[in-house]
Amino acid sequence: MDSAWMNEVSRLLGDRGIRTVRFEFAYMAARRDGVRRPPPKAELSMGEYRDAVAEITSTAGGPVLIGGKSYGGRVASLVADELLDAGSVCGLVCLGYPFHPPERPEQLRTAHLLTLRTPALICQGTQDPFGGEDEVPGYGLLAGIDVRWFPGNHDVQPLTRLAGVADAVAEFAVDVVRGGAATR
Repeated sequence: MDSAWMNEVSRLLGDRGIRTVRFEFAYMAARRDGVRRPPPKAELSMGEYRDAVAEITSTAGGPVLIGGKSYGGRVASLVADELLDAGSVCGLVCLGYPFHPPERPEQLRTAHLLTLRTPALICQGTQDPFGGEDEVPGYGLLAGIDVRWFPGNHDVQPLTRLAGVADAVAEFAVDVVRGGAATR
């Protein structure tokens, strides 16, 4: 949650009037001891994500969009419709969505996206090994899921390219809050 990438995205969003709140999944916090652990199945982190959103929405004082980078975005997408129905959130932003494991495009992680009702923005690198510009358009995602492409890999590098990502998120946020991104 405090990588140079996340810090830069948060700074750029703040420059555009969007307050970000970050939290760290327990498996990532455990990595701070120097031992790299793989993430659990995304479904096992849904409760942890819900708890974080509940804490945030209790003090937000305004519209809340959820999202995350990679795994965090995937977990957010799994709980998005539930939180939309509860009135907790109004949109979803995924930065570098892991459509499939690298080099395993047959193992898609998109089934729930085919029925997603929450207004959604996915910012994706054109050469992302988790799903690039040459493959994602063929996944049958709803036309209402706004997929924006940025030159680069899973992290849209170099960091100077992140201004475009922040612009896209800010535009999407304004649209969602004004009701322009209709629920599907």
